[in-house]
Amino acid sequence: RENSSPRKAVVSTQSTGEEFRKYLEKEGVLDSLTKILVCLYEEPEKPINALDFLKQHLHGGSPESNDVETLRLELQELRTKHEAVVTENEALKAKLQEYETPAEEKEAES
Repeated sequence: RENSSPRKAVVSTQSTGEEFRKYLEKEGVLDSLTKILVCLYEEPEKPINALDFLKQHLHGGSPESNDVETLRLELQELRTKHEAVVTENEALKAKLQEYETPAEEKEAES
């Protein structure tokens, strides 16, 4: 009786593993991983970090050049806006300082 319990566990683990393998195959995971590993294998100059290579290719590779250009333009626009806000902030601080200084002088005179 004690011998049948470990055997059932092995059989159960095997069937669970087989079900999981079928699931991965059905969802295309095995095919995708195989293709990425083949790309890595065929890479003439192996990357320093194979895991980064896998991650990059798993996420669909590098972004489209149109996406990159759009993001670059957006970044430039945001940098320009940021510079304008910083400049305006400095000007407002200076103006505020002008109003605060006379009030402090009046209080000191009193």
